[in-house]
Amino acid sequence: MTVGNIDSVELFDAGQKGRGLRASRDLSTGEVVFAEPSFAAVVFDSLFMQVCHSCFRQQASLHCCAQCQFAFYCNRTCQVACWDEHKRECAAIKKIGKAPNENVRLAARVLWRLHKDTGIVSDSQLLSVEQLEDHVPDLPEKNLKQLGLNVQSFLKYWSHGSKQHSFDYVSHIFGIIMCNGFTMRDQNGLQAVGLGLFPNLCLVNHDCSPNCSVVLNHGNQNAVSSALHSQRRVEFRALGKIPEGQELTVSYIDFLNLSGDRKKKLMERYHFECMCQHCSQQLKDDLMMAAAEGKPSAEKLKEVTAFSKDCLDKIEKCRSEKDFHEVVKLCAECLDKQENVLADTHLYKLRVLSVASEVLSYQRLFSEAAVYAQRMVDGYTKLYPHNNALLGLANMRAGVMHWQSGQTELGHNMICKAYGILMVTHGPNHTITKELESMRMQTEMELKKKKKVMSD
Repeated sequence: MTVGNIDSVELFDAGQKGRGLRASRDLSTGEVVFAEPSFAAVVFDSLFMQVCHSCFRQQASLHCCAQCQFAFYCNRTCQVACWDEHKRECAAIKKIGKAPNENVRLAARVLWRLHKDTGIVSDSQLLSVEQLEDHVPDLPEKNLKQLGLNVQSFLKYWSHGSKQHSFDYVSHIFGIIMCNGFTMRDQNGLQAVGLGLFPNLCLVNHDCSPNCSVVLNHGNQNAVSSALHSQRRVEFRALGKIPEGQELTVSYIDFLNLSGDRKKKLMERYHFECMCQHCSQQLKDDLMMAAAEGKPSAEKLKEVTAFSKDCLDKIEKCRSEKDFHEVVKLCAECLDKQENVLADTHLYKLRVLSVASEVLSYQRLFSEAAVYAQRMVDGYTKLYPHNNALLGLANMRAGVMHWQSGQTELGHNMICKAYGILMVTHGPNHTITKELESMRMQTEMELKKKKKVMSD
């Protein structure tokens, strides 16, 4: 498989959904359908000092660009590898004295790339960047106002020289970014760290139960020479067997929302009404809002649901303020109130369990964290399809907590489950999968030693 290989897909008219991609041959589970380097990408404003601007890994100690004092890199090799992408940005930041917001920086990188390579950078790119949908006419007034402010900021920042662009053309580029930008995550897959534009990926339509997944591969940045670095890229992978001619789909948003809420988010962000089977038939909505088996009264269910919603707002506020003691206290109170009223698949219960396990793990209270994480995974398993990256990551998290709390066998089993899922969604060479493989081997060795001691 080579980066940019697109032989397995073809562009087609997907009817009401517009353009789409379909399989041009039979695909197998876990296969990389195509891989694509970013046309342009930027690190989020809030993380510009914590994330490498070349490979998008989070690192404890990064080296700053001496010229602009804005871009940070793992090392000199990463910086050299990224220089062609950064040099015009570097000059522009020095010129105005500060870096603009991430959308302006990404728009500028897109236009610098267009000037350098035009809208199609390789034979494997199916469509030029400028031909992507922008949906500017569909934007609500609030978004149009923000777009206008971004364009004005861009025009002050732009330093290409004599080549200037009209307000409408720059608006078109911003619209493309707003509708097609891909959120890039760090090497652990847990935190969103940047935004990128991938023209082929932009052609893949949404489905709430997709047959493919997409993950960022951060490339090989360990080589001494930048010439040996492999590019950061997205890898588009089949979640199961896909026959020739079937449309390829990916989920733009997390499935764990009611169908009405998913439809609303998709309309607001991507400007289409989702008509997939899960939304049309409201599949699993009943589980996401289910009452406990004891069938509490409608009045009690309404009371606890309202309490949970209010409590989740308080939890999020305390979490943002890093008041973790109060977070744990609120989670315990909320879960106690939900007991025998809300089912284990209820969205509000799952959200509380997720926060509680994460914060307790951060506090190194692994035994308590593992209990909450296990309950969360049990709920996720009933809602997510089997080969789902978020389900895999949840199993990994719970497995590590069990292992760290001394429950090696249970931890090993969950780590193995996570490994099986992420081998499909992330592949064998991703950082997370390699870490899981190492943990799987370590827990297996520990179990063998315990059995040996017991047999002796």
